[in-house]
Amino acid sequence: MGVHGVKAVFFDLDNTLVDTAAAGRRAIEEVRPLCVISALQSKHHYGEGEARLICDKVQAKLLKECHDPAKMCITDLRISHWEEAIQETIGGEANRNLAAECYFLWKTTRLQHLTLAEDTRGMLTELRKGVRLLLLTNGDKQTQREKIEACACQPYFDAIVVGGEQKEEKPAPSIFHYCCDLLGVQPAECVMVGDSLDTDIQGGLNAGLKATVWLNKAMTTPGDTSPVPHYVISSVLDLPAVLQKMEHKINAKLGTDHMASNNE
Repeated sequence: MGVHGVKAVFFDLDNTLVDTAAAGRRAIEEVRPLCVISALQSKHHYGEGEARLICDKVQAKLLKECHDPAKMCITDLRISHWEEAIQETIGGEANRNLAAECYFLWKTTRLQHLTLAEDTRGMLTELRKGVRLLLLTNGDKQTQREKIEACACQPYFDAIVVGGEQKEEKPAPSIFHYCCDLLGVQPAECVMVGDSLDTDIQGGLNAGLKATVWLNKAMTTPGDTSPVPHYVISSVLDLPAVLQKMEHKINAKLGTDHMASNNE
């Protein structure tokens, strides 16, 4: 691997290498009682039922979130989620201070739960012996850099690219080509691995990468209009087997081409 075939692998971060969604849910669960305590210390008094509803509303807002960094920083946006959820649940005047306290409790707790699993670390270490590795993640630059720091994944990559620091994010071809330039490789020598059909897979296809690998943990069926990945895996740990398969195909083709040229 890395001679005739793949020279670099690009990995998505959220819900590919680290389970961001699960960390967020766990943080919501842990923040809920703290949210009640915070509220009891303020002029608002509510109990577990209201706190649960507030947290559920915040979770729903996070899932539907559409962030434009040109209009608002991610911190202000997410404090607003909590502020709106509190006001929608208990009424009265907006309480920005309580919302900010709840948000920072949630954020800190989520970062604590963002971990790069030991078996994933081992896989990256082995892969890097044969190919170059790059982390390519969309999102607000501060938020993504905090996640990267929290899961301590820097030592496993030759380069890290955050979409929020670039002119365009995935699925724009430009950010993939920028990654190729960073590693000194061609798009046709690279593989993109990620959980999002719309950004990771479509982006890899747009950029003309050698292959795209869709991490589909639930093994769901994509829609008719969804981009079609070259490979589908249910665990990121299945990636080495996919790369091995690709290498065998390349070697087999080289062998066939060599035989054909000898027969001419």
